[in-house]
Amino acid sequence: MNAFFRQTTTPFLLLLKPRAGVKPSTMKFTSAPLALLAIAAPITTSAWSTAAVRSIRTVPATILHGYSTATSGESATDSFRLSFNEGDATISPWHDIPLKGKTEGTYNAVIEIPKMTKAKMEVATKEPNNPIAQDVKKGKLRDYHGPIFWNYGCLPQTWENPNEEHPELKCFGDNDPIDVVEIGSKALGMGTVTEVKPLGVLAMIDDGELDWKVIAIATDDELAKEYNDIDDVPNAVKDGIREWFRWYKTPDDKPLNGFGFDEKWLDAKNAHEVIEETHEAWKKLRSGDIEAGKLWTGKN
Repeated sequence: MNAFFRQTTTPFLLLLKPRAGVKPSTMKFTSAPLALLAIAAPITTSAWSTAAVRSIRTVPATILHGYSTATSGESATDSFRLSFNEGDATISPWHDIPLKGKTEGTYNAVIEIPKMTKAKMEVATKEPNNPIAQDVKKGKLRDYHGPIFWNYGCLPQTWENPNEEHPELKCFGDNDPIDVVEIGSKALGMGTVTEVKPLGVLAMIDDGELDWKVIAIATDDELAKEYNDIDDVPNAVKDGIREWFRWYKTPDDKPLNGFGFDEKWLDAKNAHEVIEETHEAWKKLRSGDIEAGKLWTGKN
């Protein structure tokens, strides 16, 4: 199996087109796309499948960066937490891991959701030291209805400011660190801190909030030398990511997500600018210049 095929597991997305006469805002997944999700995802059958957990355990999360991780609670329950340490001290993956990588033009990414898994894991921004936990909505653990085909996480020391309106898109940030979609050929375990090269950025609008998606590749991936900007990324990958995020909430009777800038991926230069803007917003949040509210910053 070649590297390109391993990286582009998105055949079902070509079928996700609105039927004639059906409004996008009311359209739901049909059984066909869900069945294709299952075909495309032989690795996992549930959010916490044996295969998924085995993948997490076999990738050393943070050794090369001097960090370690520890778990508490029971997997697949709301008690599960994955915390980060540096030496003997517990640290926040959001506030204490530096944004910038060791190589110029790169950033550190914290992987929350390994590729081909379904549990909606995220840095808990309101808990002390911000461990990774499974998201809960209306008292229930959140799972995707099919696996995500890329490694998904966030960039530390960034924040999408919910108090600031984007001048063109006229919507506000989603109050979270900026998201990153890592498109390399390897599955990276939950809690992995990896150096990535940004290739582009997509302005997703979710329930009226701006939720940037940075597309990036790990600098140690075999494809990193080939991918330097958004035009280097195959259209199948770019379209697959956009359509996955457009549709993924529809099984819960939620509307399709939208995208700014005519649904186009912006290039690497724009990605760097967006990342730096969210980094500046994070600095103001951490310093107290912006009220943190319920967010845990280590300063409040």
